[in-house]
Amino acid sequence: MITWFTGQPGAGKTTLAKALIKRLNHDKLIHLDGDDLRELMDNKNYSKEGRIQNIRLAQNISLFLEKKGLNPVVSLVAPYRYLREELKSKTKVFEIYVHTSEIRGREEYHVTDYNPPKNNFVDIDTTNKTIEESINEILNVYR
Repeated sequence: MITWFTGQPGAGKTTLAKALIKRLNHDKLIHLDGDDLRELMDNKNYSKEGRIQNIRLAQNISLFLEKKGLNPVVSLVAPYRYLREELKSKTKVFEIYVHTSEIRGREEYHVTDYNPPKNNFVDIDTTNKTIEESINEILNVYR
């Protein structure tokens, strides 16, 4: 299964993905982060086309890793619902929508045409919540 954290920059996707992996302590979990993928592929293009390229790369790597017996945990803005739904049509995806109303310093990277999920997702509002509280909410559904 692929666990996919989506949401605007600064919402807590990467923080929660890493905390979830640490909490589950399972050797089959592997983290894929959008910033790491951009660094690896030298993709600094934050246009719609650049984002789509990065999302498709993350999806293809995730599907590959899943076929190899691993469980990818992805933290990526992935603003386009149709792409996330395409992945859900191919395999089991545990989608987690992470958002906050707090100002966290990444607002200049927010995507104006971000499409929040509508179906089959867990909604995590990290505003005024600890990492532990958010992880417990995720695990209540995950288990």
